[in-house]
Amino acid sequence: MEAVLTREPVGTEIGKSIRGVLLSEEHGAMDPVTELFLYAADRRQHIKEIVLPSLQQGLVVITDRFSDSTRAYQGSARGLDLKLLDALDEAATGGLKPDLTLVLDMVVREGLLRNQNANKRDRLELEDVAFHERVRAGFLDIQKAEPERVRLIDATGTVEDVHARVLEAVKEFLKGRAQ
Repeated sequence: MEAVLTREPVGTEIGKSIRGVLLSEEHGAMDPVTELFLYAADRRQHIKEIVLPSLQQGLVVITDRFSDSTRAYQGSARGLDLKLLDALDEAATGGLKPDLTLVLDMVVREGLLRNQNANKRDRLELEDVAFHERVRAGFLDIQKAEPERVRLIDATGTVEDVHARVLEAVKEFLKGRAQ
């Protein structure tokens, strides 16, 4: 089974430009609705250029981030109206949803420290711990609401440990699909 690996924002040339605006530290005062629109614009382009053509070719698409991230970041953490998020997501995705979503979960402070050690620094990483706690809570709420689609993966431990957990979750999902 062939797979296409991609991520948001940045899967396309337009996405690269959008990512630059979204994550730049100089745009720290970005309005949350502006942020939402930029992510939706990237998602639409990403779907049109990469996701749909790949699915039409019978390929598996693995993407780092999608609509659940918007719900967690802009909905749970930024407090935007979920009806607005849902309407914009429908316009961007045409109703396309992942068959499986893996949420890599760990204690927020530990995750932030891991990112610092990896020299990951951007506008979102500079948000306070309370913001990141709300993001995590948003992902956990999504998983609770859709446990058949969204699997929680313990992201603590080594890369090898997490990889093994991810592989097990994917195997379990595929086994269920085969039946």
